[in-house]
Amino acid sequence: MSIPPEENTPERNEDARETARFDATGDWWEPEGSQRALHDINPVRLDWVEACLGGAEGKRILDVGAGGGLLAEGLARRGARVLGIDTARQALQTAKLHALEAEITNVDYRCCTVEELAAEARRGELEPFDAVTCMEMLEHTPQPASVVAACAELVRDGGDACFSTLNRTLASYALAILGAEYVLGLLPKGTHRHDRFVRPAELAAWGRESGLALVALQGLGYNPFTRAAWLKRDTAVNYFAHLRKG
Repeated sequence: MSIPPEENTPERNEDARETARFDATGDWWEPEGSQRALHDINPVRLDWVEACLGGAEGKRILDVGAGGGLLAEGLARRGARVLGIDTARQALQTAKLHALEAEITNVDYRCCTVEELAAEARRGELEPFDAVTCMEMLEHTPQPASVVAACAELVRDGGDACFSTLNRTLASYALAILGAEYVLGLLPKGTHRHDRFVRPAELAAWGRESGLALVALQGLGYNPFTRAAWLKRDTAVNYFAHLRKG
């Protein structure tokens, strides 16, 4: 599959190469496939998000960068009403089919950017969400600050915004790129660009500019040999950020 050149406009904050890469992923729901690390960390992600929200039951949640639907469907299984969005149309088709086969009716998917959805909210066409999740997505977008601002627009006052991304450090380059992509083959080569990794201070600043206050930072540990994942204090590589509006 040929990958188109990188394209981005202020109206559509999208890297076409990244979209094509995720659309070409055909094994989202195979625990031993190319997304096996995502399967390993997904229970920890779900538990962390649910703890930030004080429970997922009955909450209306937007999942930004839903991909094949692992997080969105997981939140739906825990009682939330979930809308997952992404620019990768084929990945969303995989997510939709998996939910249909599992007979999960409280999750839906749309192919759009979060900025496009925020524009709908400004026009009064969409009610704000109780929470927004944006996991492993900021580092794949040309303008991450724009994503944070749009997430802030889409969450209600008092609602929660939950992000996860990679810190821009030497440790993250060594582990997330050299180790995960080139040595261990946990991810396809070229999955990440170190210059797009986001420092916690940058994320917190973008949040403040958009009316989101940082509540807590939490690091994520992962052992690729035992396939165990856990929360930790160190945020030098992978980290979670919990922000709240108002």
